[in-house]
Amino acid sequence: MTDDRPLHGIRVLDLTNVLAGPYCSYQLMLLGAEVVKIERPGEGDLARSLGPEPGLNRAALGASFLAQNAGKKSVELDLKDPADREIFEDLLDGADVLLENFRAGVLDRIGYGWETLHRLNPRLIYCAISGFGQTGPMRHAPAYDQIIQGLSGMMSITGTPHTAPLRVGFPVSDSIGGLVAAMSIAAALTGRARTGKGVHLDVSMLETSLSAMGWAASNYLVSGVAPEPMGDQNATAAPSGTFHAADGPLNIAANRQEQFETLCRLIDRPDLATDERFADREARKQHRAALNDEINAALRQRTALAWEQLLNGAGVPAARILTVEQAVELDQLTERGFFTDLEFPAHPQRTLRVSGNGVLVDGEPLRPQAPPPLLGEHNTEFKATDAEVPAP
Repeated sequence: MTDDRPLHGIRVLDLTNVLAGPYCSYQLMLLGAEVVKIERPGEGDLARSLGPEPGLNRAALGASFLAQNAGKKSVELDLKDPADREIFEDLLDGADVLLENFRAGVLDRIGYGWETLHRLNPRLIYCAISGFGQTGPMRHAPAYDQIIQGLSGMMSITGTPHTAPLRVGFPVSDSIGGLVAAMSIAAALTGRARTGKGVHLDVSMLETSLSAMGWAASNYLVSGVAPEPMGDQNATAAPSGTFHAADGPLNIAANRQEQFETLCRLIDRPDLATDERFADREARKQHRAALNDEINAALRQRTALAWEQLLNGAGVPAARILTVEQAVELDQLTERGFFTDLEFPAHPQRTLRVSGNGVLVDGEPLRPQAPPPLLGEHNTEFKATDAEVPAP
């Protein structure tokens, strides 16, 4: 079977651990790249021991690892060992991308800074993901996702005025950093096709997080208006946030005037549209609490699903608030082939389900072609002699 995914033929050497880097290389793998994880002998990616199932953790196949490493290959190399360094440099010679997420300067200190890498392979794209970037006074500071969430201001606007600061419920800064890195690598590959030269990409999770905060940051930068925590409400409009139907919570985003008027009609409260407190966008924001009380009282007449169907059908964005267990069972995801079920040779009694990335290419979802690798599973393939190393 031919592989016509956009990055087919690209080889990525992946030195990363845990999430931001592996998430980046997972995106590249889905797009067709061959990703070779270079892992510390006997230890491997720290995520191999992270997850809710102790048995998988002990087998170096923790759920956190399985989620981001399907379709990749694993080779064990100690970059402080002369023999393994020679193998690494052979791999570099045939690689298109080198990806790492060490603290700033770590790779340079072991002899593989950008100047050396560029000399060894002038076409190499070297991407370093770190908490703060490779320059600046914080470049050597350790960073995890929660540290970045706090420093970026993200936590200060998450929650209500009484509960903030709160951590976003998943490692959003890691994921954003990984996505920006993957986008930058894809762009660099396009640029290399024009110039023939590799580049050094320096990705800062702090900066990518602030960039992704959008209006929360730009409203202050442009207008001097600092954001505040608003819980489940959208600061830009009203009614826009979480409401309560007969059987549970419901998100409604009636951000436009015509959507608000339609909402009032459908909940049998047309009078709200003519109430001077709610007549226009700014008035509704000023009287948000009173408006929400009126809408919540009307919503108690139907279930969240019934309101979702009725309001969406009339052009008012609305949806139930689901648990993760409910969300992954949505027919929408099944229809688009978002999940892939893989054989799991390490545990043949179970099937491994992994996610895609939400992109269809010519109508087809991007899927991993193999399960996540065992630690060192591809040592024989990549520790061969030069003549035996397969072309990417």
